Amino acid sequence: MIAILESAKYITVAMSANDEPYLVTLSHGYEREKNCIYFHCAHEGKKIDILKENDTVWGQALEDHGYADGSCDHLYATTQFKGRVTFVTDSKEKRHALSIMIHQLESDPQKVIEEQVTEDSVERVNIGRIEINYMSGKKAKEVIISL
Repeated sequence: MIAILESAKYITVAMSANDEPYLVTLSHGYEREKNCIYFHCAHEGKKIDILKENDTVWGQALEDHGYADGSCDHLYATTQFKGRVTFVTDSKEKRHALSIMIHQLESDPQKVIEEQVTEDSVERVNIGRIEINYMSGKKAKEVIISL
């Protein structure tokens, strides 16, 4: 499950306010040591409004191995997670979170860090942290029933 969180390029996160569900797809970085997911986003908007009201989220990372043609089967592995979102204000943790995200997403992370992670960019960016308190997973790596 952790390997999927570390390799996925995006996660899908569900949240809810006033019994209304809301779903977003986010680029992210997973930190194994803290068992948390970092993501960046705007400082305002619907997602922020919902998370201020209810900080509990449910999410999924998907490793898609494709449809198995002729077998009515889809091969995949997922990690489902539940957690609470907090927003990072400490500059040192923001820089750390950006580094984790960039290393997970970029082919040349050091170049991106050197060119884009500045004092000003760290100050401006909004970083969310999902502190995971539950994980489960499911996978179908081979065709179970062949027609």
